[in-house]
Amino acid sequence: MQKILVTGATGNIGMEVISWLYKLPTNYKVTAGVRNPDKAKSTFSEYPHLEYTQFDFENPDTFLNALKGITTVFLLRPPHISDVEKYFAPLVLQMQNAGIRQVVFLSVQGAEKSKVIPHNKIERLLEESGMEYVFLRPSYFMQNLTSTLKKDIQEKREIILPSGKAKLNWIDAANIGEVAAITLENFSQYKNQKIEITGDENLNFYEVVDVINQNSKASIAYKPVNPISFYFIKKKDGVPTGMIMVMIMLHFLPRFQKDPERSDAYKKITGKKPNPLSVFVEREKDFFNKSADGN
Repeated sequence: MQKILVTGATGNIGMEVISWLYKLPTNYKVTAGVRNPDKAKSTFSEYPHLEYTQFDFENPDTFLNALKGITTVFLLRPPHISDVEKYFAPLVLQMQNAGIRQVVFLSVQGAEKSKVIPHNKIERLLEESGMEYVFLRPSYFMQNLTSTLKKDIQEKREIILPSGKAKLNWIDAANIGEVAAITLENFSQYKNQKIEITGDENLNFYEVVDVINQNSKASIAYKPVNPISFYFIKKKDGVPTGMIMVMIMLHFLPRFQKDPERSDAYKKITGKKPNPLSVFVEREKDFFNKSADGN
C-alpha cells in the first residue's frame, strides 16, 4: 500500500489536502505529519482511517520516523520558516535516504522569477535532489486574511501592508487543496510539472476591503504603508524578522510588476471555476464581523 505524508496537516492548506484526499476518495494510506498527534486526532475526528505521526520542521529528530514507509510527500513551507539551508536541506536529504521518490511541493506563483524568496530555493533544492516532483504555484491565499492578517483585522479593523495599489490574484485554499489532492493521487500524470493555480480575480487591497465590507457586516479599512514603517510595525507586534521580510517581498514587490497572470489550470484539472473572494468572505463572515473584543 502506497502512503502519503501530508506535512503542515493542521494548517489551512494541509487540512484541505486531507479533506480532498478523502473526498476523491484516495487509494493511498494518508498520514498527517503534526507536532502533536494526540491533539490532531480531535481536529480530524471525521477521518477514522487517517494515520498520524509526529513531524516538526524545526526538529530533525522527528524526520526519520515520520518518513518511514512513505512513498509520496506533500511538502509546504511554514510561514515563519525562511532559512531553507537550515530546515529544508536536512529534510530533503532524509527524504532521499528514506527512498522517497515523489514530492508535491506547495510553492507560490512567480517563484521562478525571484531567487531570494524561500520557495525558489526549495524548488531548486528538490530539482537537484533527483526526486520526481510537482510544484504547485498558487497565487495569493484568501486565507491570508484570516491568518497572517488576522491580528490587524480583528484588533485594529485594518489591513496594514506595503502593497500600495498593487493587484494580487486571489485563490481559495479549498481550491488549492483540491488540486494538491488530485496531483498526489495521480502523481504519474503530473510529475515534473510546475502548475500555477490562480483565481479569476486580480484585486488590490482597496478592492479587497470593499468585497469584505459588502459581503459582511464588517467595516474594515486598508492602510498602505512603506516597507520601513511596515517592518517596525510588525517588529513591535512580535513578528519574527524572517517572516516580516517574506511579507515585504510578497506584498511590496508586486507594486513594480505587471498584474498577475491568470491560469486555467484549476479548471482543466477539476472541471470547475475557482471560488471568487465574495464566496470566501460569505463563508468566513463571522471572522470578519468579530473584533478582538468579541463584538
